[in-house]
Amino acid sequence: MRPQIVLFGDSITEQSFRSGGWGSSLANTYSRKADVLVRGYGGYNTRWALFLLTHIFPLNSTKPPAATTIFFGANDAALLGRNSERQHVPVEEYRENLKKMVLHLKECSPAMLVVLITPPPVDEEGRKEYAKSLYGEKAMQFPERTNEMAGVYARQCVELAKDLGIPAIDLWSKMQGTDGWQKKFLSDGLHLTPEGNAVVHEEVVRVFSEAWLSAADMPYDLPHHSEIDGKNPEKAFLQKCL
Repeated sequence: MRPQIVLFGDSITEQSFRSGGWGSSLANTYSRKADVLVRGYGGYNTRWALFLLTHIFPLNSTKPPAATTIFFGANDAALLGRNSERQHVPVEEYRENLKKMVLHLKECSPAMLVVLITPPPVDEEGRKEYAKSLYGEKAMQFPERTNEMAGVYARQCVELAKDLGIPAIDLWSKMQGTDGWQKKFLSDGLHLTPEGNAVVHEEVVRVFSEAWLSAADMPYDLPHHSEIDGKNPEKAFLQKCL
């Protein structure tokens, strides 16, 4: 049986299996070595995601995931008094909710590799343009998210990972290290372009490889075709299948 990698998050995770998505790229990287499962829920914050934990990660599972990414915060950081305030979660609660997720996963399997991913940066002008494209003149003058607030949540995510001794990907900082990140990495000021998805994929592969889940070091689940003798094919399958 192949090990499983679960991607748990909001819409940025839900959309990760679209063409050029970071989830589909990860599945390609681990092809025939691990099964990548997407558990992304558009619009969700960490408060709502807690209700999913025992459903997605039951404590009595006989085969828990080998690794899980937790990628929330973009919705938690929505501002009060703006269009998306229903999704807002105070930053202290956001950190505590992430901690509860990590502890639950570690209870499922102490050996599970758990990686926290910060929310991406926010292009506020991009969000305004996107809102105008949807609502025209009815769009609010001020964005429902700011890059400054996203950074507050990102820092808490990184600090929590350090406190818990698990890896974190600081996507908020990583993306802003590139000139023109606003349009290069973000399609609507928040969600990812193919280039933005590539950054997430590269970072996840890097962190997995630095831990113990390097695709290059993992065996194929079944014999490579080059190992199969055309005249005596069963020989290649004896050890792995019988």
